[in-house]
Amino acid sequence: MAAATHEPIGHGEGGGAIQPYAIVAEFHDADAIVAAAAKARDEGYRHLDAYTPFPVHGLEDALHFSDPRIKWTIGICGFLGAIIGFSLQFFVSAVDYPMNVGGRPMVSWPSFVPVTFECTVLLASFGAVIGMLAFNGLPRPHHPIFETPRFELASQTSFFLAVEATDPKFDRQATVAFLEGLGAYKVSEVTYNPEDEVY
Repeated sequence: MAAATHEPIGHGEGGGAIQPYAIVAEFHDADAIVAAAAKARDEGYRHLDAYTPFPVHGLEDALHFSDPRIKWTIGICGFLGAIIGFSLQFFVSAVDYPMNVGGRPMVSWPSFVPVTFECTVLLASFGAVIGMLAFNGLPRPHHPIFETPRFELASQTSFFLAVEATDPKFDRQATVAFLEGLGAYKVSEVTYNPEDEVY
């Protein structure tokens, strides 16, 4: 394996204060980034992110990544869909236009189940898509991580582990040394100018 190199990368020409975004390590093996993520967590780093060309088994657990907001959003939207679907049928059948067909009850809940189910799925799906976009801050034409050298390989052959500057344990020299010690092919310091960012 080639020795790791450290390269500071700046971004922005707006004249504002350049701020660090992250220290990013590049790996060439899926097992290596999983091991590196686990060691970074054990070292005390908490604001980590990983970028890989395909889903890597075990990486999510190594990062301790968990965001329950999308689950709650889907659940709440699905529950609202069920209420709306059932209420609509109840209103039509028993309030707005009641018709006694063959002596059946005005509110025959078994016949309401298919529409209620479909409304549940429909609103849950909308909640999943819209929630995913909102929680990921999308659409977002540019992100500071794009300034990482060779980052285009994150969708091809390389695996990147980022320790963000917001991490309480973040220290330029110590973090760079730590990531280099994990066997990274390349370690880069990524900075950005907040005035130039388009969100």
